[in-house]
Amino acid sequence: MRHFEAVRSHIGSRYELRHNDPYLVSFDLQLPRGRHQGIYLAELEDESGHRYLRVSTPIGPLAGTDPGRCLRFNWQQRTGFLAVADLDGSPYLHLCENRPYEFLDGAELQRVVHELGTLGDQLEQAIASSDDAL
Repeated sequence: MRHFEAVRSHIGSRYELRHNDPYLVSFDLQLPRGRHQGIYLAELEDESGHRYLRVSTPIGPLAGTDPGRCLRFNWQQRTGFLAVADLDGSPYLHLCENRPYEFLDGAELQRVVHELGTLGDQLEQAIASSDDAL
């Protein structure tokens, strides 16, 4: 996959898209026990013009979250990192992964989507069940 249209085609053939904008698509990943996790794919460009695919999933509101624990989580992760983005006008924690297109194929995209979706769901449940989850 060398561009966002190839990603859109691949994902659109496997999932029902909720958003389908020029450089953003989203869908719900079905998980065990009837759970699901929203997944967002967007194209990013760095200062030198290289393009990346960002895979992200929202995990919970930023309010009440200890930033030090979030940074420790980021340090320990091998896949994915926590970031903050607005969701309906409120700061929200997202689990993200950025991948260069040149190393991305369908199997790797599916692996990242499932890994982030599963971990995102676990983090979302941990945040919901405890004020000190992160």
